[in-house]
Amino acid sequence: MSPEENKAVIRSLIEIFNKHNVALMDDFVAPDVIIDHALRGLDNFKKFEANFIQAFPDYHETIEDIIAEGDKV
Repeated sequence: MSPEENKAVIRSLIEIFNKHNVALMDDFVAPDVIIDHALRGLDNFKKFEANFIQAFPDYHETIEDIIAEGDKV
């Protein structure tokens, strides 16, 4: 994918977070995702996000800049 396509993926993922729609994360997060030593796997990540949304229902991310080069964003 091009850097611009990769940026579009990140924008979409942030919009999913902002809409608080955990179910849509399946399309963006690998089933074997590792966030840190205590948070592994898509199901655990979705549970974490659901708990986060419950704790911070007004949470919203705003993208100010996105920098991409090659396959890194």
